[in-house]
Amino acid sequence: MKKRKLLILFAMLLCLLPLSAMASTLPPIISTEETAAALSNPDLIILDIRKIEEYKAGHIPGAISMFYGNLAIKRGDSDNELTPDDELVDLLGSTGIKPESSIIVYGKTDTPADRVNITRVAWTLKYAGVAKVSVMNGGFEKWSIREKRAVSTDMAKPKAVSYKGKFNKAIFVNKDYVKNSLNKTLIVDVREPDFFEGKQKLPMVAKMGRIAGAVNLPSTQVFEKYPPGDHMETCCWTFKDTETLKNMATGVVGVDPNREIIVYCDTGRVASTWWFILSEVLGYKNVKLYDGSMQEWTKDDSAPMLP
Repeated sequence: MKKRKLLILFAMLLCLLPLSAMASTLPPIISTEETAAALSNPDLIILDIRKIEEYKAGHIPGAISMFYGNLAIKRGDSDNELTPDDELVDLLGSTGIKPESSIIVYGKTDTPADRVNITRVAWTLKYAGVAKVSVMNGGFEKWSIREKRAVSTDMAKPKAVSYKGKFNKAIFVNKDYVKNSLNKTLIVDVREPDFFEGKQKLPMVAKMGRIAGAVNLPSTQVFEKYPPGDHMETCCWTFKDTETLKNMATGVVGVDPNREIIVYCDTGRVASTWWFILSEVLGYKNVKLYDGSMQEWTKDDSAPMLP
């Protein structure tokens, strides 16, 4: 009897916990069900990174529009570069984001580019010093089309704040850092095998091949159709389960959580997916992203490559 009373008391205390405390436990890859349960939390910010016209047509209730293109810009000849720090501070502040905010990022998942845009925004937020960032599994298609959850056309109007986050620049590396890390750090190429093996390249990349010494861990393989085997034209994609992702990762990068790992792709966008999985989901503590990636590397004749 006494044990039963203690259990009831414990359950009551859980109910009295502030929603902001509950938000700190949001998983890095969050389900639509968990997202729906968190909507009433006033300390939660949900970011919709789709185009503004898509946002206006319907979005998760309370979500704020923050178009992907504002966080990954073209600079010179380089695509998907980080927004300058001062502009990033202004953008986050105008959206009401604080370093202690709990953020859920979502977008579309029907194309490979859409899927990695979500993790690229999450990586940018972590770079800016936002501690609690989650990505919603399955994207807006799973929320609205598959599960027919509530959507809104009301434009959210966040209260602007002065963003004062401490930038986490350790997760960003440039070409010189990568050059100095050759033969010392595990460098992971997340492109498809044909690109890694020098059989194909994208137009913005000057030469076929890979960074010398790199290993291959393709980002496209972390996703699966939902539900599996679905053949609908408009389909959502979800991350594979954590155990599968762990097995994929450890087979290539090993099990040492402290090992320095640098991930790269063609422009720094696709690499964000494995950065997020390794760092935020699997607990590797020293994962960095080479933002210039092959678009920059292949323009430098002194940068070591393998065909």
